[in-house]
Amino acid sequence: MKMLVTGATGKLGTKVVQHLLKTVAPNDLAVSVRNPEKAKHLEARGIEVRQGDFDKPETLETAFSGVDRLLIISADGDNETRIRQHTNAVKAAQNAGVKFIAYTSLGNASESTLFLAPVHQATEAAILKTGIPYAFLRNNWYLENEIGSIQGVLAGAPWVTSAGSGKVGWALQNDYAEAAAKVLSGTGHECMTYELSGKLRTQEELVAALEVVLGRSVQVQQVDDATYGNIMKAAGIPDFVVPMLIDIQSDIRKGALEIQNSDFEKVLGHPVTPIEDALAQIVSAVSNG
Repeated sequence: MKMLVTGATGKLGTKVVQHLLKTVAPNDLAVSVRNPEKAKHLEARGIEVRQGDFDKPETLETAFSGVDRLLIISADGDNETRIRQHTNAVKAAQNAGVKFIAYTSLGNASESTLFLAPVHQATEAAILKTGIPYAFLRNNWYLENEIGSIQGVLAGAPWVTSAGSGKVGWALQNDYAEAAAKVLSGTGHECMTYELSGKLRTQEELVAALEVVLGRSVQVQQVDDATYGNIMKAAGIPDFVVPMLIDIQSDIRKGALEIQNSDFEKVLGHPVTPIEDALAQIVSAVSNG
């Protein structure tokens, strides 16, 4: 049985492949990447490297040829670009005769008000339209998304947020990658939607765990969206990124990521990495930079 992972040289894709190699023979695994030169290390391990560009559908059909189980890792970019690219990938999978599609989606995608949701709503709908058995991996929020705030704290700044008392199901990217690997290589996941969320926490609760890791107190500065945006600009965040960060804070405040579910542990077969351990990993990585 041939499995293929798209975006396998990205941060999430790299971790998915690492987990797959623990249980899957390299010759049963292929990857689709835009630049095969960046995947030489995977080829050296016996994994078939195929060239596939989400903006060039003809390359995707070739890349997905002979594939039984496909993991489509959501691409980067603005919503319009991502919807086009994901639609290309889904059509190519259908044309190539792929028998199962797993897709890294967003928490509560079908009803979500998060500004990122339209991408995942469109992609899930496209997959459903094919009639191909699927698994939607609705990832809540990567703890790594908070690296900028953690770096600020390590430099002596307060934890700045406009998310209020909104809760988030943070978890390490590695945990999400392991779940994706288990769904791609496992059985019984056909036509399933998994809400993958860590334990729900407010910003203050996350910072309390960070205080334990650091062994010192950290000030939480709750501000309004406009002030948050100004602070981000002053911190050197590019102007075009700031509105997105404000939108995320606003959506969290409104409860867009407050999704309570036990799917994550069921898929993993064990608890997600405890938050203090997860934060300790990130602090170590940032500190050793």
